[in-house]
Amino acid sequence: MALLETRDLTISFGGLMAVANVDLCLQQGELVGLIGPNGAGKTTIFNLLTGVYRPTRGEIIFNGRSLVGLKPYQITQRGIARTFQNIRLFGNLSVLDNIRIAYHWHSRYGILNAIFRLPSFHQGEAAILARSQELLRIFKLEPYQYEKAKNLPYGEQRRLEIARALAARPKLLLLDEPAAGMNPQETKELMTLINWIRQEFDLTILLIEHDMSLVMGICERIYVLDYGQVIAEGPPEDIRNNERVIEAYLGREVNGVAPQGGKS
Repeated sequence: MALLETRDLTISFGGLMAVANVDLCLQQGELVGLIGPNGAGKTTIFNLLTGVYRPTRGEIIFNGRSLVGLKPYQITQRGIARTFQNIRLFGNLSVLDNIRIAYHWHSRYGILNAIFRLPSFHQGEAAILARSQELLRIFKLEPYQYEKAKNLPYGEQRRLEIARALAARPKLLLLDEPAAGMNPQETKELMTLINWIRQEFDLTILLIEHDMSLVMGICERIYVLDYGQVIAEGPPEDIRNNERVIEAYLGREVNGVAPQGGKS
C-alpha cells in the first residue's frame, strides 16, 4: 500500500482550474521531486495535502485513510509536516522555543497538570526540552538556541524550519523550495542533510525545488507539473530528456509544433 496517493486531485478558484486531475503515488521511504514552471500548481498541491485548501474533487489517501475535510492540525497529527517557500518561523521567539512548540502536541500531561504544575507537567516539559536540544544539536543549531529566530542567518533559518517540521514526528515531510536563497555551497550541504534525515528519521519526502542540480542529484522519481497537470513522471534521467518537459520550461518548439507561450 502506498504511503500517499492522490486520485483525480482537482481544485478551482473562481472558475480557474489551478490543479487538475493530479494522480500522485509515494511509497514508504521514497524521495520524490515535484517540479514545474512558476505558477504550475506545485505549492497549491502542498496546500491541498496539508488541509489549507479543500479539493474541488478527488481523493487524498495517506496511510490508507482519507485526508479530505481534515483541518491542518489533524493532518499533522496523522503524520504529515511541511516547510514553506517563504520561511515561517516564530521570529520573536527563541530558536529553542520554535522547536519546543512543535513537540508540544505530543505532550501527555493535561491542562490541569499544567495549571497546577503537577509532577507529570514537569516530567513532560523536561522530556520536551531534552528532545528539542537534541534536535538542535543534530542540526548544528545548539549555539543559537537562545537567539531570536529572526536573527539567524538565512541558511540557519532554513535548517531551523526543517528541524521544527521534524519535531512533529512526521511520516511524510513536504519541503517547499528548501534551497531558495541559498548559495551553491549551502545547496550542496542541504542535499547531504536531506539525504541524511531521510535515513535517520525513516521519512518519505516530497520536494518542490527550482534548483535542478538538487532535484536531479537526490530525487529517485520526479513529477513534472504544467498548468496544474502532471505532464511527466519518472526517474531523473528520463525527465531530463523529456521533450514535453523541455518545452514547458523553455517554451521551445518540439516536434515541429510551436509552443503557445513561453514561461517566465
